[in-house]
Amino acid sequence: MAEGVDVLFINPGDRKQIYQDLSEEFPAIEPPVFAGLYATYVRQKGCCAAIYDAPALGVSAQQAAEAATRDYSAKLIVIVCYGLQPSASTQNMTAAGDIARMISDAGTSAKIMMLGTHPSALPERTMRDEAIDFLCDLEGPVTIFKTLKAIKGGEEDFSDIPSLWWRDGDRVVRPTSAEPILTDLDNEMPGIAWDLLPMDKYRAHNWHSFDHIHDRSPYAAIHTSLGCPYKCNFCCINSPFGKSSYRMWSPESVIKEIDYLVENYGVKNLKFVDEMFVLNKNHVMGICDLLKSRDYEVNIWAYARVDSVQDEFLDNLKAAGVNWLCLGIESASDHVRDGADKIYGNDDIKDVVHRIQGAGIYIIGNYIFGLPDDSVERMQGTLDLALELSCEFANFYSAMAYPGSPLYDQAMAQNIPLPDMWKDFSQHGYNAKPLANQFCSAAEILEFRDNAFDTYFSHQPYLDMVRDKFGQDVVDHLNRMAAIPLRRKLLEDSNAA
Repeated sequence: MAEGVDVLFINPGDRKQIYQDLSEEFPAIEPPVFAGLYATYVRQKGCCAAIYDAPALGVSAQQAAEAATRDYSAKLIVIVCYGLQPSASTQNMTAAGDIARMISDAGTSAKIMMLGTHPSALPERTMRDEAIDFLCDLEGPVTIFKTLKAIKGGEEDFSDIPSLWWRDGDRVVRPTSAEPILTDLDNEMPGIAWDLLPMDKYRAHNWHSFDHIHDRSPYAAIHTSLGCPYKCNFCCINSPFGKSSYRMWSPESVIKEIDYLVENYGVKNLKFVDEMFVLNKNHVMGICDLLKSRDYEVNIWAYARVDSVQDEFLDNLKAAGVNWLCLGIESASDHVRDGADKIYGNDDIKDVVHRIQGAGIYIIGNYIFGLPDDSVERMQGTLDLALELSCEFANFYSAMAYPGSPLYDQAMAQNIPLPDMWKDFSQHGYNAKPLANQFCSAAEILEFRDNAFDTYFSHQPYLDMVRDKFGQDVVDHLNRMAAIPLRRKLLEDSNAA
């Protein structure tokens, strides 16, 4: 018998589709933090919620749709479209659309809503393309609850609901007002509904567990803040928030959630999902002080910027269990980096990397090839910088024009070819198509990215450093990762021509 719930949240995604043959061992399997937050919000309003996490369960879109209609008798199904990192919403839209269509085809009485970074960036197109009844173009919790309340009350006119796109017959109706942004996060959305999630399915990123490579679970990810005050041209993080913004949970609320995760699930590996954790001094130091007062052996990673890392943070971060910081280095070229709202030089980058490592904290360096004004020579400079810095791990990306980012608007205005399907916005996908620029074709950028990955993870000084810090098991793990080829249709077609 189906479980009767008011709202079913679905986390869409297909790890094989996104990561190809890397999907089994190497990527993280992360909890759907926004679905968990929204479930908490509606529960506080007296509603019954459930979450179905398709990527964690390793199911297909069809299996997810069948479960949604067979196992849950929901009044409202909300497909929450986010990703493992802030720009990864779009790549999950193919799976999200498939799930919505299959649920609709099943003839369920439940209404279907989408929200997330991609739907908020392209609301009208998403309404026209996908088999959904509703779309929220901002953050979501207030709109979800008001929509659910209207459905339960038998309403057929949803015009008064803020940020809600809906169908009136064949007509798509736009919202007439914006959803109020939650400001009292501690009381209105106090943490994730962990009891609704398959907590035994989640695992940390491989590099996050280099100190214990065979012990990547249990794992959890939480927000300590929402939004980002910066405006990088390649980033779409603020699309669901309507503008650049930054709101925080109190340190006391954050530690309460960590207490719960440690005490109830034995969580050791923990991610702070915030686009920018190392930013507000009182927030960072307050959380660190509370963590230091606990006797936890947590292993935390978080995002920082080169220009946000202050010396007074570092010892406190390390003492609190923050063992990894992710730095968006992006490019070795000041000219290229200028468009990423990052005004500092390579000497500043080297200095910050050395200071972080000097405090005993490991670094994930993020690099992007093919941003506007990037060339083969400048991309080579970025790879040379990555090899010189020798961060404990590196992520190499191709520039993508994600919906919701300024790059997407520029690409549309200039008729620059974009990926064929939403899933092809995946950095690791077979049909990935980076954003071409005036100096490089999409194929040249993708080929450089893939070669840079191979170069970095076969670089003997890097492997020697990893062996010294983490042991031979981690080197063996990296060698297995580097030995798995990514098939690329763009490169196959280019070589065939």
